[in-house]
Amino acid sequence: MRNKILTAVSTIMLFVPWTILPLRTFDWALESPAAEIMIACYAVFMIFSGVFTIVSYVKAKAGNNLMKVCLIVNSLYAVAGITFLGMMIHAQLMRGGLL
Repeated sequence: MRNKILTAVSTIMLFVPWTILPLRTFDWALESPAAEIMIACYAVFMIFSGVFTIVSYVKAKAGNNLMKVCLIVNSLYAVAGITFLGMMIHAQLMRGGLL
């Protein structure tokens, strides 16, 4: 039962990052402070979902086929989230004259 819940949560986490696409159709979502905050929040969520899925797969031994797909996709999301946050931090450092 526990493995099914972990698999369901990981599966739901697959689709959450795609909700940024409809949000970005609004004008307020394209302006500087809102856009940066929104992208940072989504990046943190993507990193969290990758770590959650990896921990669920390894520690709880939830190893069904759907969980394997979630592991691959959420791990890619986590790498992308780390990349996005790194790019944002680098841009902030360049803008502040620290680099």
